[in-house]
Amino acid sequence: MDKGAETKKITTHEDLVIYRKAFGAAMTIFEVSKKFPVEERYSLTDQIRRSSRSVCANFAEAWRKRRYKAAFVAKLSDCEAESAESQVWLKFAVKCGYMSIEQGRELFHTYNQVLSGLVKMINSPENWLIG
Repeated sequence: MDKGAETKKITTHEDLVIYRKAFGAAMTIFEVSKKFPVEERYSLTDQIRRSSRSVCANFAEAWRKRRYKAAFVAKLSDCEAESAESQVWLKFAVKCGYMSIEQGRELFHTYNQVLSGLVKMINSPENWLIG
């Protein structure tokens, strides 16, 4: 290891890039969705906010369930599903003209990165388990 390289110890789910990307995307979605039409308040707006926030909440739960492989993987799978759902809502937001194509692509790409990280964790849970 390079003596100049600094490694940060992971102590909480918030230390992981995957979580920070998901949280950032959820906050961007929250800000953008403030401009969605009022008639979307109880449909698209609520759905996209709920699914994007759920990625983060389920990830926090998964992190706390690392003592139990099955529970850990199940919560990560929930994160994966919510990430994919968020991507679907992003496509609707773009197609309906509520979000720019560029912003939709950027957020979609972020969720692809989140999904990639989640799949790696799901496929190798032993790297993350404790106890």
